[in-house]
Amino acid sequence: MDERETWLTIVGIGEDGPAGLSAASRAALESAERVFGAPRHLALLPPLACPVEPWPVPFADGVPALLAHRGRRVVMLASGDPFWFGAGGTLARHLSPGEWIADPAPSTFAIAAARLGWRLEHTTCLGLHAAPLTRLRPHLSTGARLLVLVRDGDAALKTGRYLAEQGFGASSVTVLEALGGAHERIRHAEAADLAFHDIAHPVALAIRVAGDGAAMPCVSGIADSWFDHDGQLTRRVARAVTLSTLAPRAGETLWDIGAGSGSIAIEWLLSHPSTHAIAFERDAARAARARANAARLGVDRLALVEGEAPAILQGRAAPDAVFIGGGLSKALLDGLSAMLPAGTRLVANAVTLESEALLADWHARRGGELLRLDLSHAVPLGSRRGWRGAYPLVQWSVIL
Repeated sequence: MDERETWLTIVGIGEDGPAGLSAASRAALESAERVFGAPRHLALLPPLACPVEPWPVPFADGVPALLAHRGRRVVMLASGDPFWFGAGGTLARHLSPGEWIADPAPSTFAIAAARLGWRLEHTTCLGLHAAPLTRLRPHLSTGARLLVLVRDGDAALKTGRYLAEQGFGASSVTVLEALGGAHERIRHAEAADLAFHDIAHPVALAIRVAGDGAAMPCVSGIADSWFDHDGQLTRRVARAVTLSTLAPRAGETLWDIGAGSGSIAIEWLLSHPSTHAIAFERDAARAARARANAARLGVDRLALVEGEAPAILQGRAAPDAVFIGGGLSKALLDGLSAMLPAGTRLVANAVTLESEALLADWHARRGGELLRLDLSHAVPLGSRRGWRGAYPLVQWSVIL
């Protein structure tokens, strides 16, 4: 059999075991030369005619053994729908088109929605088996409905505590165990009171968010108070303008140079779950603070690189957009101009006369848009009020 011919069948299996398998899945198992799967999945099946191989933990450790059987008739068992927070997407990265077929079963999300009467298109679905609970943070808003897959009972209890810590302890949490199988169990509790100590894997949580916790806004320019900082922060209004100018799009990557607190990169990542960002910061304390801000706000996929630009930028895959918030210099602009491909969006902010002059010079030579923001805030002035101006911000934006 040619390596690019179909040799692998990814079979979605539920807690009901063989009873829930399609005719195609049963035929694939009957003709398989080897079957791979988690011990829990293998235990759901009757004895097979071919060898079986338990999948190890961590998941990636099992991929080489599977690929070693390329060209034979192989079945890989996966939970429910293999391509929705499942093993299928991970395996497909190692395969060529046409090497596999998949036969999904109903996902845990689908079964949970059916039990609860929830419309899936109005429900946020998250897989947190190997991800931090902070990924919940952007979705915590009173009235929101979340379906969350967690690793085990301990993770379920931690989720309840996390919701309470964020001010959403009044949330209704439905614990759904072994959905679709003989041991299915559904129980309810408020997040603050969630204390079941016999929660069995596999487990999903259905959360109706309630409480007086702060909800993260859905637009760019969230309040400065969301970020821990030492003063190196692009303030809310300037940040909103900057993000609008950077114009993040699905799947794009940002370089945030001189990241400070990381606010620009973090809001870029909040704009869409498929965006990517690399933040460059030479100060170790600020880099650590930016990492902590990103994790707390639920964007743990921020890559933080410590070092001095432009040297630290060499040899990296080109971004779609670049923001310069700190360390602006002629050397940096020269380096970026030389290394970035045509079509890259570049935005630089300046507050000093020297950096403003630099941007004015580059605008004269390279075009783009030069913008000056003068912001003032009303403050007490004796028994009345007056305007207190902030340092003007000059922003240069250009498509290289």
